[in-house]
Amino acid sequence: MANRKIVKLTTRGRHAVMALAEIARNPNTGPMPLSQIGQRRDISLSYLEQLFAGLRRSGLVQSFRGPGGGYILSKPAADISIASILISAEDCVPARRNKSETADEIPMGDNPQTDALWRMVGEILFAVLESVSLADVIADNLTDHPQINKLFETLGEMPLYQGHEQPQTPVSRL
Repeated sequence: MANRKIVKLTTRGRHAVMALAEIARNPNTGPMPLSQIGQRRDISLSYLEQLFAGLRRSGLVQSFRGPGGGYILSKPAADISIASILISAEDCVPARRNKSETADEIPMGDNPQTDALWRMVGEILFAVLESVSLADVIADNLTDHPQINKLFETLGEMPLYQGHEQPQTPVSRL
């Protein structure tokens, strides 16, 4: 299990996905100003400025200055994984103590058993979200996504669900 990447679900990551989805939904309108994203998603401009500085350093977006300036995606939405967005959002946190992305190097807390649990959850999230693209999200292509369905099929075969009602659709479980 050494050197597996992990993903954490945070508000910062959720905002990064929402903001990049706004840009991806309007690819032919030119650079999108942060003020427009902030208004549409009810996110403060100063917060978006911090977030996008890191997303730019991670190579997910390009910035344009001046009138008509703003941000565009650096590559097609189909080539941007949700995992990469979440990792980039955490890497741009001011005064971040640990720049690591691997499960073995991230200290979680003082309890080895719960640390192992959260590390495993992060690894599972990474494995699934690495295969889900920003294009999948904006196209609402999650219900039939093969990786997500494979995960829930596997979970359905586990003793955890035996004798319990399983959720009907993968998206309802997300």
